[in-house]
Amino acid sequence: MPEYTMLIFWIVLLIALIVVEAVTAQMVTIWFAAGAVAAVAAYLLGAQVWLQWTVFVIVSIIALIATRPLVRKLTQTKVQPTNADRVIGQTAVVTEEIDNIAAKGQASVGGTVWTARSADGSVIGKDETVTVEKIEGVKLIVKKN
Repeated sequence: MPEYTMLIFWIVLLIALIVVEAVTAQMVTIWFAAGAVAAVAAYLLGAQVWLQWTVFVIVSIIALIATRPLVRKLTQTKVQPTNADRVIGQTAVVTEEIDNIAAKGQASVGGTVWTARSADGSVIGKDETVTVEKIEGVKLIVKKN
């Protein structure tokens, strides 16, 4: 085996891991790239092949354990409630009779007037109070109190 074979192997592996990391949306190979860098360092310090592999595996595992929780936290999709979501469960006042069949009705909640529909299909008269059950598109789905 030529003298520089393992050095070339580790450098090619490092480049391949970095390329894979660059083209993927999730962090999947960065820990192994760190292991490859450590293996190159081991090679340069004169370590035998078995020790280079050991260094590669140990550094990769340590990097994975040390950084995975942070990476998961940073890449996790956060659900951000909108202002509209905040009206769910609140009491609203019907400002225009709610009639699902006639496709009409409005309710005011938090100072904003919304198009409203009855959750159970019943007609709800003007000035009655209702509870917002959910939002579908731009419509409140409400039930009588």
